[in-house]
Amino acid sequence: MTWKKRNSMADLEQKLEALLFVAGEPLALDKIAKFLKEEGPRVRFALTQLEKELAGRGLRLAEKDGEYALVTAPALGKLVQSFVKEEISRELSRAALETLAVIVYKGPLARSEIDYIRGVNSAWTVRNLMVRGLAERVAHPKDSRIWLYRPSFDFLKFMGLEKLEKLPQYSEFRKEIMEFMKEDHGGDV
Repeated sequence: MTWKKRNSMADLEQKLEALLFVAGEPLALDKIAKFLKEEGPRVRFALTQLEKELAGRGLRLAEKDGEYALVTAPALGKLVQSFVKEEISRELSRAALETLAVIVYKGPLARSEIDYIRGVNSAWTVRNLMVRGLAERVAHPKDSRIWLYRPSFDFLKFMGLEKLEKLPQYSEFRKEIMEFMKEDHGGDV
C-alpha cells in the first residue's frame, strides 16, 4: 500500500471513529458509506482496521447485522456500570434538564433534532433520561431507521400532570419552538 493510500485510509478510519462516537448508537454500513461518499468495501476495510487499532484500548468496535457501534471494552464493564449507576442516582444535571425540556416541549423528535437544538451530542443524556423513566423512544412513522423521543407516562406522574398541555406556558413555548425550527430549516419541520 502506498503512503498516499495509507494516509487516505487513516483519514477514513478517523472519520469512522468520530461518526460512531458522535452517533452514540449503531450505524448501518450503507448509511456510513453514503454519508462519507465512499464505496462500501472500502468503508468495511477501514472499519476492520479501526477494530484492530481499538484492540487493547477502552473502546471496541461492535458489529451486528451490518451495523457498527463503539462499545466499552468488556474488561471495563464493571467500572462503566458503577459510573452509570452513580450518574443515574444523582440529581438531574443542567444538561439533562435542558434535554428533557426539549423533549417535553418539542417532542416527539429524533435525537439529531435534540442535538441540533442543544448544539451538542445528547446521546448520553437521552439514555440517562430513558433509564430514569422520564423519556421514552418510539418508532418514527415515516422512517423505521430513526427513533423519536418523547416524555414518558412516568414523567407525567412525576410532575403530577394528566396531560403535557398542563405544563406552564406549554402551548406558547411549543409554538415558539416550531417557529424557530421552521425558520432554521426553511419551512421543513
